[in-house]
Amino acid sequence: MAVEKVSDQSFEQDVLKSEAPVVVDFWAEWCGPCRMVAPVLDEVSGELGDKLKIVKLNVDENPETASKYGIMSIPTLLLFKDGKIASRQVGAAPKAKLVQWINGAI
Repeated sequence: MAVEKVSDQSFEQDVLKSEAPVVVDFWAEWCGPCRMVAPVLDEVSGELGDKLKIVKLNVDENPETASKYGIMSIPTLLLFKDGKIASRQVGAAPKAKLVQWINGAI
């Protein structure tokens, strides 16, 4: 399952009102570690797509949502469950660590 993009406008509908847990990848085009984590998230989405969804939010294009959740450094991954932050992961991490973090939070 491909990682979808969300925006300030779609965040509430796509993330906060989602039935399934949602991992939000806060990222930017110029961020090297963000580009490293993107293919890993695509893989994780393919493997865990039945349990949760993974979306990306570009912080440069959507500053309102990034500011609301206090995103200071990117990449930051927030796992939302029932419209609330269940867990936070800051910085790029290897796939095994991300899978472990997600499974621990859902």
